[in-house]
Amino acid sequence: MSMPFQIAEAAGRADPDLAAARSGSVLALLGHLGVLQFSGEDAETFLQGQLSCDVAEVGLRSGAYGAYCSPKGRMLANFLLWREETGFCMALSRDIAPSIQKHISKFVLRAKVKVSDASDTIVVAGAAGPKADQALGEVFPELPKEPNEASRRPDTGTVIKLRDGRYLLALMPASALALRQRLANVLVPVGAHAWRWLDIRNGVPLVTAATQDQLVPQMANFELLGGVSFSKGCYTGQEVVARMQHLGKLKRRMFLAKVAAQAKAGDPLYSEDLGDQTSGIVVSAEASPDGGYDLLAVVQSASREGSTVHLKSLGGPVLRFLALPYAVD
Repeated sequence: MSMPFQIAEAAGRADPDLAAARSGSVLALLGHLGVLQFSGEDAETFLQGQLSCDVAEVGLRSGAYGAYCSPKGRMLANFLLWREETGFCMALSRDIAPSIQKHISKFVLRAKVKVSDASDTIVVAGAAGPKADQALGEVFPELPKEPNEASRRPDTGTVIKLRDGRYLLALMPASALALRQRLANVLVPVGAHAWRWLDIRNGVPLVTAATQDQLVPQMANFELLGGVSFSKGCYTGQEVVARMQHLGKLKRRMFLAKVAAQAKAGDPLYSEDLGDQTSGIVVSAEASPDGGYDLLAVVQSASREGSTVHLKSLGGPVLRFLALPYAVD
């Protein structure tokens, strides 16, 4: 066992934030997420033609996962989208928010739409655990009860209930600190890495700069999370995404795994059945409270089922696959 892994393993096991996220109720500031805003009277129509989700179905009391794809159907970003009185907000990986703003703005043309980066004016946080309902219910009287429901309090911000029961909060800076202090009486403050670990364990991918333009949404299970509409009509990359959906069983899927070594998004994966050809890619990875790293990995289904998958090289650490909290065909 190498010294770097010994250090990582000890750090993961000793990390109180990870321990709290696994067994308690937590509140995390999500500085790794940025926010793009889309305002103007044509915002809905414009986004409907760009994104994989059905934007018309996103009302003032709802949110939706979605993807922004290249013409080849590969995800340039994935996100959580919600509507406000002035338009739409999109929470995505902060490291790609500026490039996505620039890229999608090229297609505005004559549409009455303004695309702005609100990453520094909206504070994104997350709440999870058995006490999250109680704590947030004291702040948001109309706390969402069903997945994808949203509620907005004008002086505080928006709360969205995620499909796995956690909550995403989009807060105004003036209220964020006071709210965090208030919720700390019930929810344990933890770092963003603990939230990212919860994302992994819940099978929720996040496209970052390391994985941009590499995965069709279905490879990352995004249609299983409600991030793709197959009835809304055309959007960028739609033909490729729809064709993949109707080809039958996918050759590549995203799986939950554990590895006894440090791992990061973008790391290549190899398997004996494919030799020197890569079998997949790490989408997300975080230190585990049990030691080692937990990760979401897109791999050849045949390699997962009939071979051994390794991190970074054929001689690298072996991935041990775990069950996702939802069914994967």
